[in-house]
Amino acid sequence: MTLYEELKARGLVAQITDEEIIDLINNGKATFYIGFDCTADSLTAGHFMALTLMKRLQMAGNKPIALIGGGTTMIGDPSGRTDMRKMLTKEDIAHNAACFKKQMEKFIDFSEGKALMLNNADWLLNLNYVELLRDVGACFSVNNMLRAKCYEQRMEKGLSFLEFNYMIMQSYDFYYMFQHYGCNMQFGGDDQWSNMLGGTELIRRKLGKDAYAMTITLLTDSQGKKMGKTAGNAVWLDPNKTSPFEFYQYWRNVGDSDVMKCIRMLTFLPLEQIDEMATWKDQRLNEAKEILAYELTSMVHGKEEADKAQNAARALFSGAADTEHMPTTQLTEADLTDGSIGILTLMVKAGLAASNGEARRLVTQGGVLVDGEKVAAPTVSFTAEQLAALKGAKGDTGTAGPKGADGKSAYETAKEGGYSGTETAFSNALSNVPSHVGNSTIHVTAAEKAAWSDRSITDESTGQKYKIGIDAGGLYIAEVEG
Repeated sequence: MTLYEELKARGLVAQITDEEIIDLINNGKATFYIGFDCTADSLTAGHFMALTLMKRLQMAGNKPIALIGGGTTMIGDPSGRTDMRKMLTKEDIAHNAACFKKQMEKFIDFSEGKALMLNNADWLLNLNYVELLRDVGACFSVNNMLRAKCYEQRMEKGLSFLEFNYMIMQSYDFYYMFQHYGCNMQFGGDDQWSNMLGGTELIRRKLGKDAYAMTITLLTDSQGKKMGKTAGNAVWLDPNKTSPFEFYQYWRNVGDSDVMKCIRMLTFLPLEQIDEMATWKDQRLNEAKEILAYELTSMVHGKEEADKAQNAARALFSGAADTEHMPTTQLTEADLTDGSIGILTLMVKAGLAASNGEARRLVTQGGVLVDGEKVAAPTVSFTAEQLAALKGAKGDTGTAGPKGADGKSAYETAKEGGYSGTETAFSNALSNVPSHVGNSTIHVTAAEKAAWSDRSITDESTGQKYKIGIDAGGLYIAEVEG
């Protein structure tokens, strides 16, 4: 399968200017750029498509140019906007550009000859406006510009002359890099199509040469809304703005109808594996969501942080006690209504769900546990006293109880064996085991017991050896002569 065929199969290709693009990228002959305006001090999940596309193209031998929009940010892209963007200072833009560079290096190899990172402030801010008008102004039709998709929404409320210049600036970027860096192709989101055509046309009219553009499919959910936001806020790539756990949870909680699309478009898993996953249904969709969340978190934050986030997420929803890497949410009296808070509101406030609807779905599907107990219905609420008494929120350490010969307590051994309950539930179960009983079974059938692996532990207080078997469904203990 060629690179272009793979991009098509992953649903990434939206529009192309010319079939010549196919040969260029398949044979590693493209020097291409994608622009990133510095509107914040971190890239977002919305930039993920562009970053992974750059990585795919570079892996195939093409040369990426990551263009930092230090100049174009001073104007502001009107694409997809109903209002004018906030005007940033030069100092803010420079700071944001520096932050972008650090994050991009996780995706793109910028070693000698492999890729370039440029800032359009280096040429745009030195332009003489009158000279620019004389040089390129005649190459743009106002009629065509006003019909452009990128201006459509802004025209409803009034398009400023400042924003009207954005297409010319972006086109000039392509024109400049074509001449100075051999850049022959531009990639971007499908909402950038008009701006990108402006660049190819400027190169054709001024230089008499061909340049190419391809847009990628915008990442939207099943309702057509752009993905990459939760509770009205962007999902950031900066761990200080969106923690690895929160980042993981965002992708873990995507809708059932969106998970396979995200896996196909964003991950580097083989298409054969993805095609097989596409047949998964019901509970296996949760497994697919875990794979998606883990793969993306690993790309952005590294494998170690992805492991921590996954373990914390599993602990959170299983009732296990490992909360070391789990963020906390502080509630106040203002968060309570008549002295209590509903489970749906609680989940949204804690960032465990993006909306009440998503929280309701998780509860209804049986995927939410509080202190090891499954939440029975979306109408469940908790008083301040009940919340204060929850041990799971504070986190059990798993260190209580006598240590065995291996230095681990029974509870620690249980967790390693797959037990998913809280330490409190485990201790209560153990306390029900009569002393000096030859064989005692708790919570499980004989068939379940037989399927588990056994492990020997020693009660240091009595010297008695026990065999313990555990899975997610419960535990059993059998006394061993010794």
